[in-house]
This record gives sequence, C-alpha cells and structure tokens, in this order.
Amino acid sequence: MTQAVRICPDRQTLVETAYTLIIERVRTAIAQRQSCSIALSGGSTPQPLYAALALADLPWDRIHIFWGDERYVPATHPDSNYGMTRRVWLDLVPIPAANVHPIPTNLAAPQLAADEYDRQIATHFGLEAGSIPVFDIVLLGMGDDGHTASLFPHTAALSVVDRLVTVGDKDGQPRLTFTFGLINHAQSTIFLVSGASKQTALAAIFAPDGDVNAYPSRGIQPQGELLWLLDAAAGEGLSNK
Repeated sequence: MTQAVRICPDRQTLVETAYTLIIERVRTAIAQRQSCSIALSGGSTPQPLYAALALADLPWDRIHIFWGDERYVPATHPDSNYGMTRRVWLDLVPIPAANVHPIPTNLAAPQLAADEYDRQIATHFGLEAGSIPVFDIVLLGMGDDGHTASLFPHTAALSVVDRLVTVGDKDGQPRLTFTFGLINHAQSTIFLVSGASKQTALAAIFAPDGDVNAYPSRGIQPQGELLWLLDAAAGEGLSNK
C-alpha cells in the first residue's frame, strides 16, 4: 500500500483535486484494461464532484459504476445514494444502462439484497466463489464517528471476512455495504473528508495505535494506493504526506 494525505485549502479545491485524480485514474484504467470500475460513496461531500464528472469527456461505454454502500430505501427515496448520483451525474451522461450497477434495495430483505449484490459483483468480474475483485477506484467518505461506507463502529459488519457485501447497521437501520476485504483489494481508494467535525476521528485514525472497532476507517488498508483528500477544516493538526 502507498498512502498520501493532501490537505486542500477549501472544499472547492478538495472537489477539484478529487476530480483531477479520478479522471487520471479512469483514463489509465481504460488504457491498460479497456474498462474502468468505480465504486461510489454517498453523502453531501461528493455531490459537487459528481456534478463536475457529469461534464467530463470520458468514454462512458467503458465505465462501470457501483456503490460502496446504500441505505435500504427505494431508489426514489431522497436518502438513496443511487438516486442522488443519478440526478446529479448519471442521467446527464450517455452511460449505457448495463454499466450502472445499483444495490438492489427492492428485494424483500436486506440480507437478500446483500447476497444478490455480492453475486452481481462476482459475475461482473468473472470470478469464482471466494475470489475478490479489484475495483479500479473506490471512493469513500468518513463520518464524524470514523465510519466509512456503512461500516459503523462496534457493529457486526466490521468482522465479516467471507463476503464482498454485507448488511450494516446504523442505529438499528439496515444498510448495505462493501466489506473491508472488498474495499482493501482496490487499485485506488480515495477518501473525501470535509469539515472541522471530522478532526477527532482523523486524529484517532492517524494515531500510531488504535481500535478499528472504534474507528472503522482505520481498517481501510488497500493493496493499492490510499489517498486521503481533506479540506483545511478537517485536516487541521495533520500534515500533507
């Protein structure tokens, strides 16, 4: 793993930096492997990034979009990560419908959705059971509590090691989430973190020792590169590395 921390002066620069890095990695993946697989995060921080990507000149037929986590709500629900991404990005570009892979939250139970998304990912990458795919890009956010994707502190999802996708828990509400194992096989993992409220968690995550169960973002240790993109408010007390 190679790790770098970039502290941007403000949120706009954070978004611009993320945009540049993602465009570079998309083009590299397509040049090397003829396609690019991206797993997206939800929340408010990446929305302007997605809006910027909607204006990018990219070979959309070579790009496959997945989601690293999702609330167990319909796609039309205002809290849907998939729905947000469609509105601000995917509905605005000529990406083939077959290249968009939402988490199936329309099934009867969260575990069924996790099982089905696990199967869909394995099928897309042409994998046998038990193998772990390598996403070209996994985009992550981080909560004030140090969670990432829907891997929340002191929840059962943190210990799942035999699946690609599992059911997370946010205050009793089910979520669907990539597991540590899947995220950590990515070629490039990019955190976008904004706001002073993230400082306490970041200090714990970057401390020499700590508890993954308390701050799950500590568990993101991918085989490829790990990029932390922070705005100045979040990164106060840290340094560019």
